[in-house]
Amino acid sequence: MNQGLGPGLGPGLELGPGLEPRRSAPAHRVAVLALDGVYPFELGIPNRVFGSTNGRYELRTCTADGRPVRTDADFEITVAHGPEILSTADTVVIPPYDLTLATGELAEPVAEALAMIRPGTRLVSICTGAFVLAAAGLLDDRPATTHWALAEHFRRLFPRVRLDADVLFVDDGDILTSAGAGSGVDVCLHVVRSDHGSAVANHVARLCVVPPWREGGQAQYIEHPVPEPATATTAPTRHWALENLHLPLTLADLAGHARMSLRTFARRFGDEAGESPGRWLTRHRVARARHLLETSDLSVDQIAGQVGFATATSLRQHLHAAIGVAPLAYRRTFQASASQGRNEPEGRKGSEDRREEVGRKEEAGRREEAGRKEPV
Repeated sequence: MNQGLGPGLGPGLELGPGLEPRRSAPAHRVAVLALDGVYPFELGIPNRVFGSTNGRYELRTCTADGRPVRTDADFEITVAHGPEILSTADTVVIPPYDLTLATGELAEPVAEALAMIRPGTRLVSICTGAFVLAAAGLLDDRPATTHWALAEHFRRLFPRVRLDADVLFVDDGDILTSAGAGSGVDVCLHVVRSDHGSAVANHVARLCVVPPWREGGQAQYIEHPVPEPATATTAPTRHWALENLHLPLTLADLAGHARMSLRTFARRFGDEAGESPGRWLTRHRVARARHLLETSDLSVDQIAGQVGFATATSLRQHLHAAIGVAPLAYRRTFQASASQGRNEPEGRKGSEDRREEVGRKEEAGRREEAGRKEPV
């Protein structure tokens, strides 16, 4: 009997909305490269997360030479595959490994294994896995992250990498890097969300009993002096703000709810959430808008109002800044499979497309009148 919650889901668990099998789509092939000194917990993260998507991903684990590798615990692991599977993978995940082996150079078997990866393959690293990508020159002049405690060591070894040690993960298109153990879960859920939408990613998170999205960055996990127990917190205000995203909340509104001065609230909010109140609000508004675009038939104007953006143009700007696409393009991507089962009126679709185009033209016109101070 399958008592786990992996590909078989386990007895008594039902598939949630959006997790029904899509038999026409081939599974996305994920190869996990286990290096000498691999961390066992992080090695299992890709299988746990991607393996909970009801067959959307095909996972295989390999080593650089096909031989067993030691872990950083008191055992070795033996895998069924060698590096040849890297040549057919759509995504390659590199879990962390023994820090004493994380140098500025690659062992020959590892370099040869990486050379088998096809151009355009998505690469994902967890924690010290970023050292492998950097040593291969794949992160030169690109943004990346790793565990905050290793940031200075990383910068000394790889000065060309634009390291950001404050974030949980960095998505730079075909290469994603993440921080410590928990961030491996975060980045894998982010990949699922990017590939299949929030509904699938949220359901996977529930199966794995983890939050679908963690707030803030690594700053909140760096050791700081412990505040006095009586010190006020911004957590209740953050909860209140999430329940009232449709309102035009200001910093003064948030500080007033927390009964703090503006300066104290902004400082304490940053310490607790790892980012400013404004960035936090925008990120959650965009996340809520993405969910509504995926799961509802509301117009862009209606969604903008429900998530607290003053206009549809503002929603378009923030969504494009976050994920690089317009609202209706995003909706078509994640509602394509759902729309196959219903006949959507063509006139309505065309009308929404025209409003989207009008919005873009109006935005471009305003920027041109302003002297082209902002990129279109």
